[in-house]
Amino acid sequence: MKNTFHKQERLSGKKAIDLLFAKGKGSSLAPLKLIMRTSLSTQIFPARVMFVVPKKKFKRAHDRNLLKRRMREAYRVNKNAFYDSLNQTGLKVSCAFLYTSGKTDTYAVIQKALIELLSQSVNKLRSSSTTKIID
Repeated sequence: MKNTFHKQERLSGKKAIDLLFAKGKGSSLAPLKLIMRTSLSTQIFPARVMFVVPKKKFKRAHDRNLLKRRMREAYRVNKNAFYDSLNQTGLKVSCAFLYTSGKTDTYAVIQKALIELLSQSVNKLRSSSTTKIID
């Protein structure tokens, strides 16, 4: 699979975003926080993702854009394993990655946290899907 990030993979729309933040489950690992919720099965890709850097902590737009670019790139490069596991479980999810640190971290730090959060979420989804089958 190609390492691309299409427009259909981006989470957009006020209703979808509000629903994600209202009913989504979160986990965090410095400097990132992941909020995830299972989604409609009609979406093309297994996951729709958004990246958030708070204006309260980073006043200048170029700082926020830099961090969002780093998060997007780390996700784009490492999403194939995440997609494979989602396809195995047959789930579609909506995700939001929030940057929680107050300082600008390097790409390597962001990538390491993002990979760990994705693997944790896959394990949670696998365990929740097996408990649903048992019930």
